[in-house]
Amino acid sequence: MNPMNSKPTLSLATAALLLAGTPAMLAADAAENWTKHCGSCHGADGTAKTKAGRMAGAKDLTDGPYQKQFTDEQILQRLKDGVTDKGKEKMKPFKSVLSDEELKALVAKVRTFAK
Repeated sequence: MNPMNSKPTLSLATAALLLAGTPAMLAADAAENWTKHCGSCHGADGTAKTKAGRMAGAKDLTDGPYQKQFTDEQILQRLKDGVTDKGKEKMKPFKSVLSDEELKALVAKVRTFAK
């Protein structure tokens, strides 16, 4: 066996394993990020039935018709830039806290709440 040939194979196998784990890792990251950054207002279940959610006027994300009002890109933009109403911050921006991949995973997480 030529030792030179084993390195690319090992590298390709390692890369394949890393890529195969990516969706699961993103799902874990989305759940963790939801709990850490979103759950206090929107609740673990997306219903926004929390004290902070009521105070901020957070919307029930399990409401399918409400969710249909927004594209994934619009949700992503809200996550990045935050939400203000009449000059008052309703949701802080996360573009400097979370990566684009983490934000996109949160968009997918939001979509899982719609009924």
